[in-house]
Amino acid sequence: MAEYANSKDKLSTTDSHDTDDETGHKVIDSNKDNYNTASQGGVHLDNWQKLKQYTDARIALGRAGTSIPTKPLLNFQLDHAEAKDAVLQALDSSYLKQQLSKALSKHKTFQMIEVSSQASTKSDYLKRPDWGRLLNDESVNTLKSFGKNKSYDVVIVIGDGLSARAIEENAPKLVAELIVLFEEQGWEVAPLVIATGSRVALGDRVAEHLNAKMLVMLIGERPGLSSPDSLGIYYTWNATSSSNDSMRNCISNVRSAGLPIKVAASRLLALMIKSKQIQLSGVGIKDEQETPVLNQNKPTIQLL
Repeated sequence: MAEYANSKDKLSTTDSHDTDDETGHKVIDSNKDNYNTASQGGVHLDNWQKLKQYTDARIALGRAGTSIPTKPLLNFQLDHAEAKDAVLQALDSSYLKQQLSKALSKHKTFQMIEVSSQASTKSDYLKRPDWGRLLNDESVNTLKSFGKNKSYDVVIVIGDGLSARAIEENAPKLVAELIVLFEEQGWEVAPLVIATGSRVALGDRVAEHLNAKMLVMLIGERPGLSSPDSLGIYYTWNATSSSNDSMRNCISNVRSAGLPIKVAASRLLALMIKSKQIQLSGVGIKDEQETPVLNQNKPTIQLL
């Protein structure tokens, strides 16, 4: 390699324009007149390279010969494995209850109810989505006993969904934030419900049995290749077993690298206040909450 150092016809190994990028490969400056990627094992940079800092999307990966560099390939395989793990991971209810207790330590003691769907195994859950929308008999009896001769303004249901990881990492902080906002509104909050094997519609039956006017369903969303920890919020006014998707409002991608918890909680509260006023949710109400703009102190994007 050193024999190229003084050659004008070949790429110099000491040229200051050639640097190591995040892939660990030698980057070849494509603006130079003379370079030889084959001899150096270099990586061609993409013109979108500067945009990578603004997104987790797989752009500007570069290339090594006719393939992508080794590090982006390994990162893809890791993200795919994490997405699969998120789907197959079982919710650790004991750990979740501990985290919820810590997050709510400054508030009154909240009862926690554990319920399950008719999908008793992960295999059943994935193969039979309809079972994930129905409570098993034991859970129905438990909820009926808590809801007998009682009514609540709001119930929070925490369901594992397709990412238990999303729930374990985000739900405790989000619930703590929501409880503060609900107490400020003077709303009566039902016992917290932790649901396993749950689909979104399972929350409708929980709210119906507890006689809760407003349902907040927190559920692990289907993992993406860059978001195995994404939590979704589904809100329904006067949810019953006959509720359908058009009656729900959704706030998605709640996670540290997505929609911040405080912003999500603020959006949900604004939606719930308006919903309570007009006694509707879903397509009957519009989410008019403004989302904060990006930090203007960050460098602006310059088109290449």
